[in-house]
Amino acid sequence: MTIRQQIKAWLIVLLATGIALWLLRGILLPFVAGMALAYFLDPVADRLERLGLSRMLATVVITLVFVLLFVLAFLAIVPTLIHQLADFADTMPTLVSKLQDLISKLANSRIAQYFDVGDGGQNGQFSGMIGTAGSWLAGIAKSLLSGGLAFVNIVSLLVVTPVVAFYLLLDWDNMVAKVDSWLPREHVTSIRQLMHDIDTALAGFVRGQGTVCIVLGLFYGIGLTLTGLNFGLLIGLGAGLISFIPYVGSIVGLAVSLGVALVQFWPDYVMIGVVAGVFFVGQFLEGNFLSPKLVGDNIGLHPVWLMFALFAFGYLFGFVGMLLAVPIAAAIGVVSRFALRHYLASRLYRGSTGEGGGGI
Repeated sequence: MTIRQQIKAWLIVLLATGIALWLLRGILLPFVAGMALAYFLDPVADRLERLGLSRMLATVVITLVFVLLFVLAFLAIVPTLIHQLADFADTMPTLVSKLQDLISKLANSRIAQYFDVGDGGQNGQFSGMIGTAGSWLAGIAKSLLSGGLAFVNIVSLLVVTPVVAFYLLLDWDNMVAKVDSWLPREHVTSIRQLMHDIDTALAGFVRGQGTVCIVLGLFYGIGLTLTGLNFGLLIGLGAGLISFIPYVGSIVGLAVSLGVALVQFWPDYVMIGVVAGVFFVGQFLEGNFLSPKLVGDNIGLHPVWLMFALFAFGYLFGFVGMLLAVPIAAAIGVVSRFALRHYLASRLYRGSTGEGGGGI
């Protein structure tokens, strides 16, 4: 096959894969989640193998520990989260109304005069935005409680995902070796390097950033709960879990927690400041300790590119698309950099004389 024929064949394969994923997006969640879980835990299985355990025994041990931790977390945290989520959905209209009244009072106070904020249209527009945001959050909470995921999907996620993760984790090394044996021998070195670069980017983000999200969720949840903030555990864990989108988790969590804190603690400026301080401390820990240690600087995923991929794939495929966005974005980024390096070393860039970097 010529190079043009190979490119055409690969484009057809990619197009067919994309169409298949779109058509099957309704049943992909437990399988994609199981694959992500197996990828996350593969280094643990490899380490247990180096300690003398067989792959089967290592997989069984990891699965049992994971299921045990999941059950304990489910029994300890999930009932509280469901209770807070239900209360949050029920009290959201009241919270929004009180927050709008508080903003209206502040708009007519000396603080508003100092900042040259009147009680006219800007205040009304801001209050309207708060009402819209509150209605949106309440709608999300109610949809999660009333069946945002169908019962079958929830059962499949809790039952099928561990089974898929178990078998993939058991056969992970064999699958990698089998795929490697299918690679065209003429280009095997370049493809292996590409796969290594993709794995490096994925490992840095999925394993590193996943751990950061869990740590931040626990920190925010415990911190907000200790301040006495209503729905503190729900807001904190939610902010931590969406921290895989750069800046979004902390901004959303800070905005929601401050809104609840203003209604709950006003005019206690100290407690409101303590609630805000939880997020500022969390961001300091993330930026100076967690991300440098757990994620590193070699992910190769620009925050803007990552956010675009998450929103685009989330729009096309829903939650499954958000799970697929990171590996696909990492793969596209690695392949793009590979193509750019070859372009910069080619005669197409350097010209027939082989000279590069000429001025204009």
